[in-house]
Amino acid sequence: MKALSILPVVILMFIGTVMTGCEANEGPAEQAGEEIDNAVENTGEAIEEAGDKLEEKTQ
Repeated sequence: MKALSILPVVILMFIGTVMTGCEANEGPAEQAGEEIDNAVENTGEAIEEAGDKLEEKTQ
């Protein structure tokens, strides 16, 4: 029965989180963060590809 009394609170928290996460206007910090994320991801992929090529050559 306790779970049913908590359910509306959880639903409201979820809706509030989703609503704040849907903000379309990104500030400069958000844009810089995305650029850093992309750079790290690209670097990781490049390292992985280099490792694959090295592995192929050593076999």
